[in-house]
Amino acid sequence: MPHDVDLIILLAVGFGLALIFGYLAVRLRLPPLIGYLIAGIIISPNTPGIVADIHLANQLAELGVMFLMFGVGMHFSLNDLLQVRRIALPGAILQIAVATLLGIGVSMIWGWSFGSALVFGLSLSCASTVVLLKALGDRGLLNSVNGKIAVGWLLVEDLVMVLVLVLLPATAVLLGGEALAGGADDNIWLTLGITLLKVVGFIAFMLIIGKRLVPMIMQFVARLGSRELFTLTVVAAAVSIAFGAYKIFGVSMALGAFF
Repeated sequence: MPHDVDLIILLAVGFGLALIFGYLAVRLRLPPLIGYLIAGIIISPNTPGIVADIHLANQLAELGVMFLMFGVGMHFSLNDLLQVRRIALPGAILQIAVATLLGIGVSMIWGWSFGSALVFGLSLSCASTVVLLKALGDRGLLNSVNGKIAVGWLLVEDLVMVLVLVLLPATAVLLGGEALAGGADDNIWLTLGITLLKVVGFIAFMLIIGKRLVPMIMQFVARLGSRELFTLTVVAAAVSIAFGAYKIFGVSMALGAFF
């Protein structure tokens, strides 16, 4: 009887290649993450040979990011992040501004339009939260002062990018692009205000409700003495919170899982 084995093939090939190249990276005294990235490139549609189901791969990658961010978020409190706000907040904003301007300048030299140059510059300005958190975790630096600054810095970048992704469609015509079908709201300030309210609402919800409700549920399940149920609760909490943050508040799933 034929079976749909796309997911099984993806897991078998993906894990196998990740194991091989991760091992080679470690032997070369490089972070295993380098090997994982190479494995992903090999099974991507952009290289010849094995091509994974890109839709399944994207969803599995999203799940991995959720669990990583959820685990990191469990080790941080709001106080930890507020302690580094005087460095992380202005530093991240300045870094985004400088990197964006440099990207715009280079792109304009290449003859790109201003809209394309702006998108390119913004892309350069945002670091990979997942990669840096993984690197800090591997080195045991997440709870250090520098680690907290880095995490706070990345969160500021993520929040700025949430606003950018909402505002770009609204300003597409002004930047030389085309309006989307069904279009973005013509009132940019209204769009920005709604987005800010959603982000603030999400953070407030998680700090007021999530901070009490999630630990309460965890403690209740832990008292049952079942490791399976506790693991299932953690997985359900990570995925549900991340998805809810995305659908209700419009923030990224990774950011939702962290908080």
